[in-house]
Amino acid sequence: MTARARASRVVFPEMSHPRVAEAVDILATRGLCQPLGLADPSEAQVAAIMRNRGCKPAFARKLVQKPLYRAAAMVAAGEADVLVAGADAPTREVIKAAGMAIGLAAGVTTPSSFFLMLFPDGRELVFADCAVNVAPDASALADIARASSASGEALFGTSRVALLSFSTGSSGGGRSVEVVREAALLCGFPGPVQADAALNAKIAGIKGIEPMNANVLIFPSLDAGNIAYKLCQELGAAQALGPFLQGFARPVCDLSRGASVDDIVNATVLSIAMGA
Repeated sequence: MTARARASRVVFPEMSHPRVAEAVDILATRGLCQPLGLADPSEAQVAAIMRNRGCKPAFARKLVQKPLYRAAAMVAAGEADVLVAGADAPTREVIKAAGMAIGLAAGVTTPSSFFLMLFPDGRELVFADCAVNVAPDASALADIARASSASGEALFGTSRVALLSFSTGSSGGGRSVEVVREAALLCGFPGPVQADAALNAKIAGIKGIEPMNANVLIFPSLDAGNIAYKLCQELGAAQALGPFLQGFARPVCDLSRGASVDDIVNATVLSIAMGA
């Protein structure tokens, strides 16, 4: 279903930011969503935080005085459908607010993020995790892979996941490779695999693995993921949309603080699609 048809209510707690304000005007003019500013604090917001965190009313009322927490509580209370923030706020604050008010989806223990990478040749790939988890252990990496697979399915209709490493199969060793190998066993997706083998069927054959044509790439660390997506932007003219947070009970988009107006518009529309 399209964003226009859904007419989702999207709360923007940073509505006064110039780029956000311009993006909101475009979204509203095109009928892509119903942009919302911060509502007044409500008992429904307080109740949503209390329900999610098991905290006392006084603490919940204190939280909803803070813009990010109130915006997240609006989503949790059903006053909005999607949260888009991060033009001013750092990622850790967006995650903290979403965690306190919205909470994680059932079965998820590790919140994570992904970028949707759009390449000039028309390829679209999910890169994860490039913004949140610095050095995930095998269990966290498996969580990231599962969440990213769900994100890939929501965006592409199907997901082909590869857990990346500097080694393919049993060709190399070391602690980082073993973490990826263990994560692959936990989540059931292929890994460890080198990036070229994950993307190129001919190279996969040379390296003795089945062709994957992966569209969801799981990086072993934040170093690897963050460096990769920025290199693709600068050297490959790729557009990076996001980062999108994943693993929460409702859609949350954490904008890059360098996001352009077009980036904010596109990220909002994709966040709506993720909740479809």
